[in-house]
Amino acid sequence: MKQTIDLSKEYGIVLEGGGAKGAYQIGVWKALLEYGVKIKGIAGVSVGALNGALICMGDYEKAVDIWQNISYSKIMNVDDNEMDKLISGKLKSLSLQIVRKESKKFLIRGGLDITPLKELMKDTIDEKKIKESEIEFIMGTFSLSNMKEIEISSKEAEEGYLKDYLLASASFPLFKNDKLLGKKYLDGGIVNNVPIDMLLNRGYKDIIVVRIYGPGLEKRVKIPEDVNIIEISPRCNLCNVLEFNKKKAARNINLGYYDAKRNLEDLAGCSYYIDVKCCEKEYLNRLTVIDDDMIVQLLTAYKQEIGSSERNLRTLLENVYPQMAGAFRLDKNWCYQDLYYALLEYAAKKLKVPRFCIYQEEELIEKIDGKLAQKVEEQMENLFLKLVQSIINHKQNTSQSNLS
Repeated sequence: MKQTIDLSKEYGIVLEGGGAKGAYQIGVWKALLEYGVKIKGIAGVSVGALNGALICMGDYEKAVDIWQNISYSKIMNVDDNEMDKLISGKLKSLSLQIVRKESKKFLIRGGLDITPLKELMKDTIDEKKIKESEIEFIMGTFSLSNMKEIEISSKEAEEGYLKDYLLASASFPLFKNDKLLGKKYLDGGIVNNVPIDMLLNRGYKDIIVVRIYGPGLEKRVKIPEDVNIIEISPRCNLCNVLEFNKKKAARNINLGYYDAKRNLEDLAGCSYYIDVKCCEKEYLNRLTVIDDDMIVQLLTAYKQEIGSSERNLRTLLENVYPQMAGAFRLDKNWCYQDLYYALLEYAAKKLKVPRFCIYQEEELIEKIDGKLAQKVEEQMENLFLKLVQSIINHKQNTSQSNLS
């Protein structure tokens, strides 16, 4: 069972590196703000360091504005349309002349020109606010000159150089790399992309790790028994690390927001967000009180022997549902609640039920049932949808009987 955030505690936040995936972290921050989660410290690398600086500044609206208006040309000196074609794989429509031109510039300059990012940071990052913030802020980078990992605290950074250290932390290997105080630095994610140790070494006991699964090395860290680690992470691929696209950014902010709320409100679901109130016995009941004909169809589909009603039900529970749980990639310790909601989510996704909403179970079932009524042919061809429809029908019949 996942751990939920205790609003009476102060937390250290770990922000992973991952380029354009970083919009997700701003969505998580929105939820933490709404629920009044106390942030004591932040450790971040790469885009996690940049977002950490924005959090220390306390200006959520500015952070959202940056990400919702992001583009390739606001980070790198490139053509937005051509870069979009390259990143999205539309190579046939990509001009060969442009590719040659940009490749030549890349080689001559020693990497992608990130002057736009420097300008964005100049206009956005307020060093004074960050240094005076009550939040302890640590960023990680890698010194190419000394060949070692470096941790820099915002309060320890030399006056006037905080933005430079942020840039050093976010020096993606493809970016043009300038020296800082006579030394060269590289993206901190190459040696420590999830810097939990930076907070552990400073005595933090309650830590929220915001994962975005960017490229880099995840350092092995031994977690002491008295340390509480809570992870907030996406359950789908966010985007390419260089996909600085405002549509993807807006979607990822939404994902981060609702994934954080999943933890804050202890919501069920993987792709959807469902407020649950039933016990495990009730979910077992819903998965077994279905038509005998439906059970036979399931046993046939999973190549199980057909026998008496009692035997068929036992085979369903012992053989079919475990295989179904495997198909949905549920945890090896899955329970009937997990399988029940996996089926509802499968149907909701298949039927294009809107995702970004906290559903009461009855609301989600109503949405699914309404869509199923419009998709009779598809329902008849899809075993999982037929099973969901059978579960819904029996649930509705039971409710009506209780009312009578």
